[in-house]
Amino acid sequence: MVAVAGGDSLSERAARMREALQKSQTITDNMVSVLGSFDHRLSALDTAMRPTQIKTHAIRKAHENIDKTLKAAELVLAKFDSFHQAEAKILKGPHEDLEGYLEAIDQLRSNIKFFNSKKSSMSTDGVLNHANSLLSKGLSKLEEEFKELLSSYSKPVEPERLFDCLPSSLRPLSDSPDHRGNNGATNHSEHQPNSETDLYKPPTLIPPRILLLLHDLSEQMVEAGHEKQLLKIYRDTRSTVLEESLRKLGVEKLSRDDVQKMQWEILEAKIGNWIHFMRITVKLLFAAERKVCDQMFEGFESLRDLCFAEVTANSVSMLLSFGDAIAKSKRSPEKLFVLLDMYEIMRELQSEIETVFGGKACSELRESALGLTKRLAQTAQETFGDFEEAVEKDATKTAVLDGTVHPLTSYVINYVKFLFDYQSTLKQLFQEFNNEEPNSQLASVTMRIMQALQTNLDGKSKQYKDPALTHLFLMNNIHYMVRSVRRSEAKDLLGDDWVQRHRRIVQQHANQYKRKGWAKILLCLSIQGLSSSGGSSGVGADGGSGSSGASRALVKERFKAFNTQFEELHQKQTQWTVPDTELRESLRLAVEEVLLPAYRSFLKRFGPLVENGKNAQKHIRYSVEDLQRMLGEFFEGRTSNEPKR
Repeated sequence: MVAVAGGDSLSERAARMREALQKSQTITDNMVSVLGSFDHRLSALDTAMRPTQIKTHAIRKAHENIDKTLKAAELVLAKFDSFHQAEAKILKGPHEDLEGYLEAIDQLRSNIKFFNSKKSSMSTDGVLNHANSLLSKGLSKLEEEFKELLSSYSKPVEPERLFDCLPSSLRPLSDSPDHRGNNGATNHSEHQPNSETDLYKPPTLIPPRILLLLHDLSEQMVEAGHEKQLLKIYRDTRSTVLEESLRKLGVEKLSRDDVQKMQWEILEAKIGNWIHFMRITVKLLFAAERKVCDQMFEGFESLRDLCFAEVTANSVSMLLSFGDAIAKSKRSPEKLFVLLDMYEIMRELQSEIETVFGGKACSELRESALGLTKRLAQTAQETFGDFEEAVEKDATKTAVLDGTVHPLTSYVINYVKFLFDYQSTLKQLFQEFNNEEPNSQLASVTMRIMQALQTNLDGKSKQYKDPALTHLFLMNNIHYMVRSVRRSEAKDLLGDDWVQRHRRIVQQHANQYKRKGWAKILLCLSIQGLSSSGGSSGVGADGGSGSSGASRALVKERFKAFNTQFEELHQKQTQWTVPDTELRESLRLAVEEVLLPAYRSFLKRFGPLVENGKNAQKHIRYSVEDLQRMLGEFFEGRTSNEPKR
């Protein structure tokens, strides 16, 4: 029973399991069927959804395009907004806010560039036309502002302000009644600045802040292609101011005819002024103007140089035309030194001219300055030759009746002395034309001038009828030459040989003076011809009766002749002049050494013969002491009506 019961239970379980498995299979089959149906439906749904997906993608793309369009529209609207802002500022003008105005111009240019780039995608012709018209108006106002700002800060520089910019050694005296006149007296040897504190300091012509604004304005005009307008405004404004500064300083535009008509004293003063003006204009005015140009047109080299060249052209021409007129005027000896002064200043300024007038646009101005330097050198050299010839052929009839130093001699010697003040300049000038050693050239020139003077003096000495005065004249003049050379730098150049040779010439003329002037009177003191055929009335050499038989009458005649001749010599030669004290005393002593011993001997030997007779004082008028005193009056240059001392 128990087993059966257990079997039934197992059978029931198996049946239930079979039933359950069958249900599970049925469910599985049903699930498969359902899943198969679901897959079919999904496929159908996918087919049905595909058009919707395509539309959704298109919508998404459309949204992206709309976003881009909106952003582009916003940018366009922003450009329109900035355009209107710029327009408002430009229409208002640059006076109140120049920097804002310049920003508006930049913004307007940016907008025009933007709308030009959108021509293909949108209709912008109207906007561009309006913007370009506004830009044109804006730039026109910009030009006006540039012109007004430049003009208001462009004022002529007063001379006193320029003088304050000079080195202290070149400034005019504060108590000078005429600054220009004081400046005109420029001395060749005047001090040149040689320390850091003694420099040229160009004035500030336009304040730095204004220069910066003008630079920004010019930059806008250049970018707009308005270089010509910019150049014209700058040239017309600055050139007028610069020329007015020169006129205030005293610079004149003089032609060759004007120069030729002037008296030498006036012309010489004007040349001195011109030399000073050249320093001031090149080192101060032109240098300051160059600084203005460089800063205002920074970044635009060709325009910068062209502006400077055009601004300074008339002023440079005004200055150089005067120098040119001097160089081309009729040559004369007195012009040599001013020519050398002018040549010297042009040489001094050459490096500054090369720097200040740098660049291609200024090449003509540089060439003009260099051309003047060469013309001055050429004229100076030709004047040298003229002077040498003029000295040798000088035919002035000015006679020096007293035999003193001739004006020509002192003139030539002073001329030569001045030449040695210009040694470095002359050496530079000589090298302009040949490569010979400068010192030898200067020595050669000096010797030729001295020789020309001697040749002329020889000719002038022949005007004198008295041979003694001829030699006195030559002695005085050559001695003056020798003494002047010994006391100057010419001695080193001409050498000791020249000095010694000409000292011997002086001595030769002194000896010839004694021989020609005193030979005749010394014959009166000779014993020759005093003996007579009858010796009863004679006395001996010692004054006694043992005389060799000199004739009393002949002795009286000799004393009479001596007195007459000596008085004539005294009358003439006290009017003659030996200006050098040492030479004068030497010449008197030389005469005394010849005359007094001869007179003393004659008086001792033959005086008693006359003294024993009647009117002894009539024949023996002078003692030895009287003669010595009277010889001390010789060569003093007394006038004929001057009372005897």
